[in-house]
Amino acid sequence: MTQTVRIAIDAMGGDHGPEVILPGAALALTQHADLSFTFFGDQTRLKPLLAANPRLASVSSVRHTDVEIRMEDKPSQALRNGRRTSSMWQALEAVKRGEADAAFSAGNTGALMAMAKICLHMIPAIDRPAIAVLWPTLRGESIVLDVGASIGADAQHLVDLAIMGSAMARIVFSSPRPTVGLLNIGVEEVKGIEEVKAASRILRELNSTDFDYRGFVEGDDIGKGSVDVVVTEGFAGNIALKTAEGTAKQISAYLREALRGSFASKLGYLLARQAFRSLSNKMDPRRVNGGILLGLEGVVIKSHGGSDAVGTARALEIGHGLVRDQFLRKIQNSLSERDVPAVVATADPEAEA
Repeated sequence: MTQTVRIAIDAMGGDHGPEVILPGAALALTQHADLSFTFFGDQTRLKPLLAANPRLASVSSVRHTDVEIRMEDKPSQALRNGRRTSSMWQALEAVKRGEADAAFSAGNTGALMAMAKICLHMIPAIDRPAIAVLWPTLRGESIVLDVGASIGADAQHLVDLAIMGSAMARIVFSSPRPTVGLLNIGVEEVKGIEEVKAASRILRELNSTDFDYRGFVEGDDIGKGSVDVVVTEGFAGNIALKTAEGTAKQISAYLREALRGSFASKLGYLLARQAFRSLSNKMDPRRVNGGILLGLEGVVIKSHGGSDAVGTARALEIGHGLVRDQFLRKIQNSLSERDVPAVVATADPEAEA
């Protein structure tokens, strides 16, 4: 690995495009001076933004692309219209060619998944990529996956998620045998859809020495940090993630409203403002921005499409940490050394979470 962490960025992705992504990169650079960026996108929008930030411009280059993937495109449309030519594809291809250490996009999730799978290929014995996030909990952090790479999962895919998530947990948490739970509507073995119950039976029969399967967990167990790794399919995972983000914003709004009320409440805020600032930081959904696409032969970071510059910087910092920690090599080694169950091939879903 080079001394500089090189990140290839799909600058046209997301709800706000380069006007948010480039300031986010500038923020990340203030925290990690060893970053460099290649921005793929419309140079008529990118170059003026870089010119306004000489520090960022000094470690960046621009690759012009005429094609951008729209947020509403289906994966098949994105592949048909943007394969090899779009800013998203070219950012991924820079990783494939060894010109970048990681790729970043805030764009269409389904398109990114489809393009990454074709461009970078999958780790052997893994069928579909999954988006994993570090989720703040009462006892620290947990890994939750999948939060939106694909919709729907059979039992085999859920087992693959458990194996990938536990491999990630061993690296990120330095835990020799992380705990794993399957997200379900109850902890009783008779509850849930058949695919989830079947995955639970397989995981119990595996009796893996690499992770401790704890059975089913419910939605409130995520925030409690009941297990190190929470496994779910992408539809439910994406809803859980966005519900948590919305709840955090709702509680913050309630607190602001309450503290603007009486003189006593304002005085109470002044006396406890440091505690309120700490609470606000913990509840800030931008702290969990930056999903990791697991299962690929390359490091790919997915940012929330509506994120601001602060959230973008957080996602880029996650990419920086993964590269510096040689995450891809470690997870490849971790999976190759273990008996990964055979995968039942499934068609790529057309929908995007």
